[in-house]
Amino acid sequence: MKTKGLLQGAWARPLRWGVSKVRAPRPRLTAIELISRERPVVIGHRGFSAFAPENTSPAFHLALEAGVDLVELDYRQSADGQLMVIHDAELDRTTDATLRWGGNHIKVEERTAWEIRSLDAGSWFDPKYAGTRIPLLGEALDLIQPRAIALLERKSGGVESTIRLLESKRLAGGVVVQSFDWAFLRALHEHLPDQPLAALGPLSGLPGVKRTPGVFGQLTGRWLKALRKTGASVVVWNKQVTKASVRQAHQQGLKVWVYTINRPELAQRLLDLGVDGLITNNPAIIWKTMAGR
Repeated sequence: MKTKGLLQGAWARPLRWGVSKVRAPRPRLTAIELISRERPVVIGHRGFSAFAPENTSPAFHLALEAGVDLVELDYRQSADGQLMVIHDAELDRTTDATLRWGGNHIKVEERTAWEIRSLDAGSWFDPKYAGTRIPLLGEALDLIQPRAIALLERKSGGVESTIRLLESKRLAGGVVVQSFDWAFLRALHEHLPDQPLAALGPLSGLPGVKRTPGVFGQLTGRWLKALRKTGASVVVWNKQVTKASVRQAHQQGLKVWVYTINRPELAQRLLDLGVDGLITNNPAIIWKTMAGR
């Protein structure tokens, strides 16, 4: 199984004590209630992507069994306007598109939903997942929403297609939508003012502020000021947060979630800073870390 170095040593063996045994019993909460809760929330990054192919039904099932509060996933628009659950702009890495069709850099936006659904999205991770398909966003929502809240990261596609799907599923306001594209968030907020939003950062940089390539930007008051214009109630940042910046966000009524945290010692440090949520490839590690606090 390809875990890409996410799990090391004793932490590479969460199944010894059973994923299902760490399920956190809790009443079903709305998206707003979940954002507002006092304890930090646990968010499965692309599902339980340490042990199943990311952004697929097996990964979502494992995340739900692990009792996550939110299941994060990515979505993009296909050539025929369907919203597909996939992170990359290209199909090469997580499917057999190159083997099936030949060539490289095969873009999601250049293939129809039917073509994309015909691909194997599991074998790249482990042969036992052969035949796993890329889900339609609607299918993923049907799976996740009865037991948790979906955190939808928009990668491509217009505001209208997102609104259309949420309204057709009667889920406007029932999920959380996040994006690095803050203009998209502003537009979605204008159309659906009650829809919970999360602003992902850092972006390429604030206007007039030079950013060194490859260096994560630290959460600052200037970022928070710009973020407030999106209508988001959550700031989703990398590990470059401080106790002061988290406190400043809280003073402005914002929650702070951090990505992508897979080491218990880092999780401990961030929880000590007062962050409100951890996005992780391995929810079992985060639950165990929180239980020991």
